[in-house]
Amino acid sequence: MQINYEISRLAKYALDNGLIGEQDKDYCINRVLAKLGLDEFEAVEILPESPELPQEILDNILDWAFENGVLADNGITARDIFDTELMDCFMPLPSEVQRRFFELYAEDKKAATDFYYNLSYKSNYIRMDRIRKNMVWTADTKYGDIIISINLSKPEKDSKAIAAALNSKQSSYPKCLLCKENVGYKGTMTHPARANHRIIPIDVIEDESWFMQYSPYVYYNEHCIVFKGAHEPMNITKKTFERLLGFVDSMPHYFLGSNAGLPIVGGSILTHDHYQGGNFEFPMAKAPVDQPIAISQFPSVEAGLVKWPMSVIRIRHESKEVLADCADYINKVWGAYTDEAAFIFAETDGIPHNAITPICRFRGGKFELDLVLRNNITTEQYPDGYYHPHPKYHHIKKENIGLIEVMGLAILPARLKDSIAKLEIALNDESKAEEIFAAQDMQILRLVPGT
Repeated sequence: MQINYEISRLAKYALDNGLIGEQDKDYCINRVLAKLGLDEFEAVEILPESPELPQEILDNILDWAFENGVLADNGITARDIFDTELMDCFMPLPSEVQRRFFELYAEDKKAATDFYYNLSYKSNYIRMDRIRKNMVWTADTKYGDIIISINLSKPEKDSKAIAAALNSKQSSYPKCLLCKENVGYKGTMTHPARANHRIIPIDVIEDESWFMQYSPYVYYNEHCIVFKGAHEPMNITKKTFERLLGFVDSMPHYFLGSNAGLPIVGGSILTHDHYQGGNFEFPMAKAPVDQPIAISQFPSVEAGLVKWPMSVIRIRHESKEVLADCADYINKVWGAYTDEAAFIFAETDGIPHNAITPICRFRGGKFELDLVLRNNITTEQYPDGYYHPHPKYHHIKKENIGLIEVMGLAILPARLKDSIAKLEIALNDESKAEEIFAAQDMQILRLVPGT
């Protein structure tokens, strides 16, 4: 009776949220029964209300599956694989998702992305129950309100999952987390479950195949990823600017940006060409131009230095073609730029160091590109990067400062949650401060007297 009830709840949830139609219900329930190894089913009447998200229902089914020997491993990775398979039973095929998207797109571009985002959200592909655990606040700075977050949404692998990963057969399919072949992929102990994953083909530039998807752990509203159909490495060329502008032209309510194509100043995945965008205004987008500049080769392009804690050139124009040419010119000039007095070297021993992080948007009737100048040079004292946070700040964050951080959203590691809680106690109770700061993980946060 319990499992019939939960299956009935899940079917009603899928109907209420438009994942399936009434004519699909029996088929979808039978797919779930097959996953659970059940030969019989008796529908249970469900109250009119459906939960906002399906995770509670899925957790109940997973618990039943483990208790009844259907799910052999009750670790979080195995549960993720199984619950995405259950949700996939209630998902439309990729062709149907794309048909509906472009049907809406022909009438209203925002309506198309609203449909696609809602599908990703309601199907549990976007793990909203985990994302809501993230800590987020703003800090008032001279550059505006900077957004700070502690990322608690991505689950850590348990010991069983780690052991299983070591013993599992390594596969080159899909080649990476961004390949289009992830659509419907079951997942393994080393590769995330993507059974309920759907993607949208997007025309960003002629003679190239590109797709759009949402991030399963969205860091901001409608956090999307635009990725190349072919598994090719990241690189910033004139085509990069043309692609960014082409996407924003087709989705003017979204921005799109790219990590630099070099390590240290790039993102976490440099092996597959991709960009990140969404329906969100970052602090950097709100920052004003502090100093207008003229680019003699492109007199019609509005240009200026942005008031921001990084070196940012903002350029604007009505023409995508003109703006792409201008951005390409700046990229080439910066790529070859050396200023020894400022410790900026275009290359050392033949290894390039200068790169650009570009962000594209459409506003005020013009296309706009923010070009963030980056340099990844390392030294003996700073092997992680001279312009990367230095070791004295690694207790806060050691990872790359990528596109999202560049735009003013700091994504800090989960370990800081406990550190902040302990720091709060120490600041409010002097009698406990010495004991708290004596702990190995807190010594780095010891306050200097008088501060």
